[in-house]
Amino acid sequence: MKIQEPGNQILPRRSGKGNEVFFFFIVAFLGMLQGELLGQNKNETLSAETLSAEPSDPMIATTIAFRKSAETIQPSLVAIESFGGVRTVQGVIGGIERQGEGATTGVLISADGFMLTSSFNFIQRQPIISVITHDGVRRNATIVGRDEIRKICLLKIDGLENAKVPEIAKLDDMQVGQWTLSVGFGYGDATPAISKGILSAKNRIGGKAIQTDARISPANYGGPLLDIKGRLMGICVPLNPQSSATGAGVEWYDSGIGFAIPLDGLESTIERLKKGETITPPFLGILAKSNQEVLGPKAPKGLWIQQVVKDSPAMKVGLLQEDVIVAIEGEEVSNLAEFKQILDRFEAGMTIELDLIKDGKESPEKLKIELGSPPVAKDIGSKNPLKPEKTR
Repeated sequence: MKIQEPGNQILPRRSGKGNEVFFFFIVAFLGMLQGELLGQNKNETLSAETLSAEPSDPMIATTIAFRKSAETIQPSLVAIESFGGVRTVQGVIGGIERQGEGATTGVLISADGFMLTSSFNFIQRQPIISVITHDGVRRNATIVGRDEIRKICLLKIDGLENAKVPEIAKLDDMQVGQWTLSVGFGYGDATPAISKGILSAKNRIGGKAIQTDARISPANYGGPLLDIKGRLMGICVPLNPQSSATGAGVEWYDSGIGFAIPLDGLESTIERLKKGETITPPFLGILAKSNQEVLGPKAPKGLWIQQVVKDSPAMKVGLLQEDVIVAIEGEEVSNLAEFKQILDRFEAGMTIELDLIKDGKESPEKLKIELGSPPVAKDIGSKNPLKPEKTR
């Protein structure tokens, strides 16, 4: 596979009618260097000798580092092609009618053929998955496990041995402002393209993601986010801090707000996925408002329960309308946003402790509750009756 040279992707948004003409991966950066930055000779280019020498120009040095970073990850990249499945899920997502269509990207994480990619690539639940590895061989692959919180899934490639795996970047070594590169195969491209940016923030989306302004879009969902040394920082995925719904976050594609799931510290999650588990977001089952919003600004801080969802974890432990949650896991909460931010650190099946005021008492009581999984619609494509941004 030949790596396209660095440049920011330009990807027009699809219309609702499914316009599939895309123009992206404009490589202006190297062109500028070839002309204006390399001196008086307008015909001078980045020759092999130039690239192998110690560059004195910092911009040339950066370009060379970009190319070497992309070449380092190249043996671990996998092109994914999938066939069949449900045509459209939940209507149009972010202006994209045909979610997960075309070639997409995955990253090998073990020598025996396990790979990670974005769950967005399999929204349509395609039954046939074919992959092409760096050696040009086409193989079948199977989804082993899904993490619906981080929007990643684990696949196993049939018959792959001694695969090259990338070096994982340490989360503690990542610094806001450092260079990042996103890599992906795009919409059916035979060669991967890269987009440069910086690390904008860490500990996003409940501490599960890192943020970059490198172009993150359906063209590289599931592909790697790299540092300038070619180490794997994370897997590029669509995320939205306000919603855990399927496809949430894709509406921001190519906006300069992109997310990746760091692999450092994710070892236990990957082992669970290898066992075939599906990791789901936490569900408590309440509708709530700020206590002060309901009772007035002089009311004590807390979360006033408006409604308890039938058969939910909240109902099973006896939470009632007008109960007030004042803390979760020892952290005080004054509104739904704070409550959601804390709750999103957990997964379905985990147990949390609430500090709860019942029957208007002054002192809160402690209550342990095992979190459930969000209810799902019976038919793929229909809307969930519970809005995730309001129902916890």
